Amino acid sequence: MAATGNETTRAPENVSELLDRLDGIDASLPKRLGQCAGFLRQNIHLVAVSTVADLAAGAGVQPSAFMRFCQALGFSGFSEMQALFRAEYREFRPDYAERLSQLRQRGEEGPELLVANFAEAGHKSLVSLMNTLDGERLQQACDILAAAGTIHLVGLRRAFAIVSTMGYMLDKMQVPTVIHRTSGQIESDHAIRPGDALFAVSFAPFSQETLQLAARTHERGIPVVGLSDTADGPLATTARTLLVAREVDVGAFRVPTAAMTLATSLAVAVGGMRKEGN
Repeated sequence: MAATGNETTRAPENVSELLDRLDGIDASLPKRLGQCAGFLRQNIHLVAVSTVADLAAGAGVQPSAFMRFCQALGFSGFSEMQALFRAEYREFRPDYAERLSQLRQRGEEGPELLVANFAEAGHKSLVSLMNTLDGERLQQACDILAAAGTIHLVGLRRAFAIVSTMGYMLDKMQVPTVIHRTSGQIESDHAIRPGDALFAVSFAPFSQETLQLAARTHERGIPVVGLSDTADGPLATTARTLLVAREVDVGAFRVPTAAMTLATSLAVAVGGMRKEGN
């Protein structure tokens, strides 16, 4: 725990809680600590495998400033923060054998217990979503997508389940929709025309293909709506509005409960707005 004045701030217990805390103090951080916050959000996958000197250099600050940043989050120092990342992520992307091993170590092998744990994690994710939801950003996202001639969707790897479900729903509501893939390394920018909009979904560690398509679309002046698990990640620089949904995991396995709920709500709202506009 880190002491602040007469108070002792409890250290975050997981990365999702760390990001929630960062959201709460971000605006009040001094310039140098703000640089640390920005760098951390965009390079969150580096924390477990980097030194404090490496991260400080990336943020453009002295190591002492990065140490103060860790303390502002509630940690005693960098080592404690790094230990959290290493314990939770094991270089941020543990393979599935490692994830299963973690579950076994925690005694979470039985299917009934797994269901209970995933249900509890999903509940916590949904509570977090409702506590942090930015209604103005959500309305802006709805307005942008409802006004688009065609809604383009991109999300790879674990984000693909979200955009494929959203694409299915929009299609059933007769909303012109295109789901972008990267098969054969074929770029499909030409399909995104003026008057359209792109909905891009990417979670840390971020898909470069998704980020690049979003950046190219933004450069053409076509609006991008983003969905991510961090408010100041790479999509924040290209998205006209960015929605945030964070998930609580179970032994490094993560169900996109909050993200799927948010994307489903967005699709239904957009479908309704377009129907009313016809």
